[in-house]
Amino acid sequence: MKLIDAHTHIHFAAFEKDYREVIKRAFDVGVGMVTVGTQRDTSRRAVEVANEFTGVWAAVGLHPTHTDTSYHDSQELGGGSGFISRGEDFDYEYYKSLAVDSRVVAIGECGLDYFRIEGDEIKIKEKQKAVFIQQIKLAQELNKALMIHCRPSKGTDDAYADLLAITSNLEPRTSNILHFYVGSLAMTKKFVEAGFYFTFGGVITFARDYDEAIKYIPLDRILLETDAPYVAPEPHRGKRNESSYIIETAKKMAELKNISVDKIAEITVNNSLNVFRIRA
Repeated sequence: MKLIDAHTHIHFAAFEKDYREVIKRAFDVGVGMVTVGTQRDTSRRAVEVANEFTGVWAAVGLHPTHTDTSYHDSQELGGGSGFISRGEDFDYEYYKSLAVDSRVVAIGECGLDYFRIEGDEIKIKEKQKAVFIQQIKLAQELNKALMIHCRPSKGTDDAYADLLAITSNLEPRTSNILHFYVGSLAMTKKFVEAGFYFTFGGVITFARDYDEAIKYIPLDRILLETDAPYVAPEPHRGKRNESSYIIETAKKMAELKNISVDKIAEITVNNSLNVFRIRA
């Protein structure tokens, strides 16, 4: 493999009609992928797709916004313009039954999302924290990496601060991966010190907000992702994203780190293999 897309959603409804063709396009340019569940049905589907293809692995978990009733777009589960999440409780045994599959390399995506909370803020945050802790325990039990979604409220680091507080008090430690990282440099330094990994996607090709953090993070903590079907990189911006586009993110990461694209590919593939415990 030349590159690994550490966080995609090839099993989502956005790819229902052509996911095999999209995966083939990725394989044709040497890209493997981890396809990430967000609730019961998408987690089960992630495992199914991972078992179809060598070079596709899965993560299973409950996204924080699925723990409460909230809006989600149709690219995730289909159903037209959107739907209201039912507010899922975390069924430990159900997710464990999925996670024991050999194609599952991480628990998630799970974590905290304070960006757009509607309703009883204290109650919603407490449920998110409780569900997150359950998923940490599952990752600990099965020795899996933890794929973390963490999104603070606008203009703050609040969710990141809570995340650090939660993970610093739990033993044994898990391999923590911060997906789509957008934290401040000050918070970045704390996460680096705590041993976290970071994934970066297409947004770095057109936004400069993350350059300072990227330059600070050691190369052995960086993974590449697409978060497909969302946030396609330049020059594909505005299109449905897919794993084959990750080369554009690799090019930008190489530029920011002042090394060759081949070297960034080698390093990030090795990081992915190590953190997910994948045997190449």
